[in-house]
Amino acid sequence: MHGSGVSTGLHGESAYLGRRMQMVSRDRAHPGRAVPVAPERLHAVLGCLLTPPYPENCEVAGFAMGCFWGTEQTYWSVSGVVVTAVGYAGGYTPNPTYDEVLTGMTGHCETALVVYDPQVVSFVELVKIFFEAHDPTGSMRQGIDLGTHYRSMIFAPDRVHCVIAEEMRLAYQRALLLEGFGPVRTEIEPLGAFYFAESAHQQYLARHRDLKTRQRPTGIAFPVDSLPSAD
Repeated sequence: MHGSGVSTGLHGESAYLGRRMQMVSRDRAHPGRAVPVAPERLHAVLGCLLTPPYPENCEVAGFAMGCFWGTEQTYWSVSGVVVTAVGYAGGYTPNPTYDEVLTGMTGHCETALVVYDPQVVSFVELVKIFFEAHDPTGSMRQGIDLGTHYRSMIFAPDRVHCVIAEEMRLAYQRALLLEGFGPVRTEIEPLGAFYFAESAHQQYLARHRDLKTRQRPTGIAFPVDSLPSAD
């Protein structure tokens, strides 16, 4: 699905993968550019405008759980989700390209932006879907996809929602530990800058139906008795 675009010998490849598995520092990150990527205006599945302004009654979150193609597909069919898009968040480089993110030198992870109506679907439900849709115990990886840009992250609408997500992270970790899994490595922070990915990546799995997501869920359901009250 994804490729590094780098051809090296065994030693060079090992060093390259090693760099991709370690978070880059701000001072070493790719400088990026001032001009943002302008993706296609319309969502290929929902038919809505892809970019802001979004409906005033909606909230915006971001979810990263490996390849953003599958992450976006996970959410665009959820009732109450009005817009999804793929892009980059959590790092340092302004307006990065896809190829730059793959190098691990931007600090960003592949992220699905989720705009939702909280009167129809709660943040709690979206986080439950997140944990059940991938393996959050992987360190900088999801399946065979390796690198800091594949790390597990929740970008909450604000710090109040971060507290909710952290409570759910601990609850799911308890459930996974009982089943022999390792600790949950999901990072949680408020949604900051989100940089849209190129048009070719938006709603990718709707355009390429022969491809499948690479998320590898644990198969462990989120414990219903540990769900916070819907916000």
